[in-house]
Amino acid sequence: MNRDLYIDFAKGLATLSIIFIHTAFWSGQFYIPTEVRVFSLVFDVALFYALSGITSGSNIEKTFYRLLKLQITYMIFVTLLFFLDYFFKIFGLSFFSLEWLQNFYSTFGSKYAATSISTEPQWQNLGNWYLHQYTNADTFPVVMGSFWYLKVYFILTVFGVLILRFFPRHINWFIGLCIALTLIFNIFPGLYPTGQVGYVAFYLAIFLIANRMRGKKIPTKIIPVLYTIVAGLLMWMFWYYGNEIFYKINKNKFPPKIPYIIWTLFSLVTLFVFYNRLKITRENLITYIGRNAIFFYFAQGISSSLVYFIVVSLNEKMPWWVLMILIYCINIILAIIIAEVLKKTDRLGWNVLEFLRRKTAS
Repeated sequence: MNRDLYIDFAKGLATLSIIFIHTAFWSGQFYIPTEVRVFSLVFDVALFYALSGITSGSNIEKTFYRLLKLQITYMIFVTLLFFLDYFFKIFGLSFFSLEWLQNFYSTFGSKYAATSISTEPQWQNLGNWYLHQYTNADTFPVVMGSFWYLKVYFILTVFGVLILRFFPRHINWFIGLCIALTLIFNIFPGLYPTGQVGYVAFYLAIFLIANRMRGKKIPTKIIPVLYTIVAGLLMWMFWYYGNEIFYKINKNKFPPKIPYIIWTLFSLVTLFVFYNRLKITRENLITYIGRNAIFFYFAQGISSSLVYFIVVSLNEKMPWWVLMILIYCINIILAIIIAEVLKKTDRLGWNVLEFLRRKTAS
């Protein structure tokens, strides 16, 4: 079966959108207007869960093997990140004072940024990362700020494949259950569970709806109706919550609440409208990014952290929109370079594991 390049293309665009979001919400929080930062959330992580639903099947063994490979790749990456973080702090002190680095991260960081910088290796952090407890990486705060997505992906993929395998005739019931739980959590905020449980209810609904769309095309006459519904929900949102809700979209993302859910509908409808309608016939840079989306997702966490240093030197020296475009382009270039390094590191890590397997098997 030929690979559907539209899926790769959509993943590539979604990855580039994530890079822009993290450019705007991290290093850009001090110079990019709030309105631009909010609009950056139009194309957000919900697209990845939808694309995962489209490409997922009911083969449990294949799915679990894919998740195991992802976990090992993740562990290789965070091991590399651990040593990069440690060596950066050691050698960084050769160029910057410890006080300067502390002031830098407290000023240009966020809630994930370090309040103190230790030059001793914190081995417990590496163990926590392996177990998806995302304690902060001092030098690369955006990485751990991005990883909530990965934990939710693991959880909903397991639930998703079990539903597809054992309840193929009742998928609509599970979609209804997820939507009902999401509404209940929003109507009665006190019932909203802590951790990632509340996240899964909403994103699993997207996953299952996308799976039901697999191989199908939205009829042309339905498209205006869908966009009209989205527009109507947006108008209702501003009427009910007030215009100030626009500036609180990101706060309604963790966990996903009604305003953020409505905000994501435009991108999800657009994804499904172009699915099986927009034909991508040739490989290009965007499809390449989409095919290697996990490496670019890892890479953008590092690159989005590194651009802080550029923002420090250029902030207030040029118009904000010029600086935003410049930083975004640099972020993409850095992400491409780092992703290629991560791919080679991942390949090396797998080769080492294979070598150890042969040695222990003999």
